Amino acid sequence: MGIMEKIRGIGSDKSEFKEKLKQAQQEMKIQNVLEERQKSSNRREVERLLKKKEEAEYKKFLDNYRQKETKELWSSKSNKILSSQKSMLKNDRPILKEKNIFKNEKNIFMNQGGMFLK
Repeated sequence: MGIMEKIRGIGSDKSEFKEKLKQAQQEMKIQNVLEERQKSSNRREVERLLKKKEEAEYKKFLDNYRQKETKELWSSKSNKILSSQKSMLKNDRPILKEKNIFKNEKNIFMNQGGMFLK
């Protein structure tokens, strides 16, 4: 019976947690609105511009970090396919030199009167 009580109690703990979380969010929202109303319009604008500048710096940092990470991935010693500066489309692989057995030797457009070419 102890296990069944614990199973039934799981949902109530989550609902209590969600309710407390909603209340805390509402309190924070009210507090932020009160603080914003006490500030002057110039101060709000300056804070908005500073926040915008800070977000731009974060974005720039993340872009640089991602570029560096990608560069390291492409040049890593463990990744031999990506780090070998050879083109995958070059004709230096033996499989590309094999005869295509699935190719149709008879071209219906050229040999049978040509539907598109006259």
